[in-house]
Amino acid sequence: MIKSRLFKIFNISAFLIFIFNSFADGQITGSVSSGRSDVRTQEAQQAEMRVNQITTEAGKYFKQGLLNIQDNRRQQAGEDFDRSVEVFLMSSINVNSNQKLNGCYTQLIETVYQMEFPSNQQPQIKSLSATCGWNVENQLADNVVAKLGQKPLQTNTEKRNDAATTGNNNLPEASQGFNEQKFEASPLDELAKLELTPEEKNVVNTPEAQQQYQLIQVAIANKSFGFTFQMHPMVQQFVGYYQGRGRSTMETGLYRSGMFMPMARRIFREEGVPENVVWLGQVESAWKPSALSWAAASGLWQFIPGTGARFGLRRTAYVDERNGFEDATRASAKYLKFLANRYNGNWELALAAYNSGEGNVDRAIRRAGSMNFWAAFPYLPQETRNYVPNILATILIANSPQQYGFGHIRPAPRLMYDQVRVPPSTSLSLLAQASDTSVEYLRYLNPELRTNMSPPEPFIIRVPAGKSSEVVAVFRKLPAGNRNMATVTKTAAGESWQNIANRTGISVEQLQAVNGGTKTPKGKVVVPQGNGVKSIAYSRPTTPTIAPQTSGVRVVKAQMGDTVTRLAQRYGASAIDVAKFNGLFPTSVLPAGREVKIPSR
Repeated sequence: MIKSRLFKIFNISAFLIFIFNSFADGQITGSVSSGRSDVRTQEAQQAEMRVNQITTEAGKYFKQGLLNIQDNRRQQAGEDFDRSVEVFLMSSINVNSNQKLNGCYTQLIETVYQMEFPSNQQPQIKSLSATCGWNVENQLADNVVAKLGQKPLQTNTEKRNDAATTGNNNLPEASQGFNEQKFEASPLDELAKLELTPEEKNVVNTPEAQQQYQLIQVAIANKSFGFTFQMHPMVQQFVGYYQGRGRSTMETGLYRSGMFMPMARRIFREEGVPENVVWLGQVESAWKPSALSWAAASGLWQFIPGTGARFGLRRTAYVDERNGFEDATRASAKYLKFLANRYNGNWELALAAYNSGEGNVDRAIRRAGSMNFWAAFPYLPQETRNYVPNILATILIANSPQQYGFGHIRPAPRLMYDQVRVPPSTSLSLLAQASDTSVEYLRYLNPELRTNMSPPEPFIIRVPAGKSSEVVAVFRKLPAGNRNMATVTKTAAGESWQNIANRTGISVEQLQAVNGGTKTPKGKVVVPQGNGVKSIAYSRPTTPTIAPQTSGVRVVKAQMGDTVTRLAQRYGASAIDVAKFNGLFPTSVLPAGREVKIPSR
């Protein structure tokens, strides 16, 4: 009892002394020991140094990209910008967890996109440089903006009007993308300046053409196409164009339509739009989600940013939903239904407004004094005059391909995929491992993604058909905190946890813990982040220490204590390239004997 009371008195005295000293110093301080405080300070300093290292390396590639734009080397600029972004993605640090990294990374993505596809908003190169702490000269930034030759776009739906009127369809080179494989030219750019030849115009004067004309009118009256329109000789002239010099364009479109037609028909039907109107997609993009017009209209349905936003298509630093499949198709159907209602069910006028905007069509109607497409025809932009009969001709051919000489075309198989909801900021590299495919194919299935990472929100990703269950099973095993730092590896027949531990550098206990405690590995297993290698593939040693490869790649073996960066420096290669080529991170620690592929420069 006495000891207990003394103990209490001692504690009270100590507490009073602590309070007195704290007030004497002007504040109440924590009770953390100086030793632990020093450790935390040292850790914070190391973390700050790592963040600075990442931003500095990314800035080096970004500035090199600017210099390449200044010197008209656009493809090289695109590669430099890709590397700048990859520095963040492969840094082994969660970008979203650090305010400086997140701000720099987000602004970098947006700035690169604005340089690659110029719009009415100039890329904020100087602001990005200030955010990231990069030393980009003001003169260089100004030169790049001037070099891009930006032309402000219309902020309303009246797209392509100026070029259709003036005949000027020259899109600044930068708006075609730094790398040609990312975007393809929209067929509408050629359509705007297309002129039918005398032979194509005279095709309507034959007895066969006149007989076909009467049969088409009967089909229209019977609503065989799902909607009514006024037959006109110009429609037959475009049929003749596609039977002649435009044959390859029609053949390509009829083939590619098979990939998206079932989905498009279903969505148009659900939205109350005639199913045959989906053939608008062939004229707009030739069924290419990567199609981009001079006016920055993008995707299967060629939305400009403003109209896309009107119908719910987001454009952020992470996604451009105009390039997606389902959402963009539904937005197109909703827009078409809106236009048809605006023009009292006249689908020809609705199609015209889809092309040139409601304003142009309204003015043409006022000048013609009639709500009739062919009456308003002379007052519409040249592109729109071609556009509507072109779609009607495409509908005729698509509904009777045998009759028009296209019966040999077999549409491509429907594009098949599964959809999986993934956590925020999920790496496509990790998804590719889980679904047995490549990052390139995932980008093909998800053209709305602007980087190799999903947005910082739960997001639905398309994966190869039949792989959703495997992806879900893998993601259930992944640690939530550092998900993208883990990797996935396949197990070989008869392989044990010890075998996997030997080749990954992760202990058996860690591997088993992450993979549900199973005694024997099977199928795909998760390899958590650790002190060893973050390997994603199993391979048996088949090459000597250094072996020249005919593909321009050589295989080397790591030495004790090597990291990817150290090994890349030894062979004069880029650490980013080596890491990317081998599915590793620049900071990955390599065990002695680990085979690493070094791409040639």
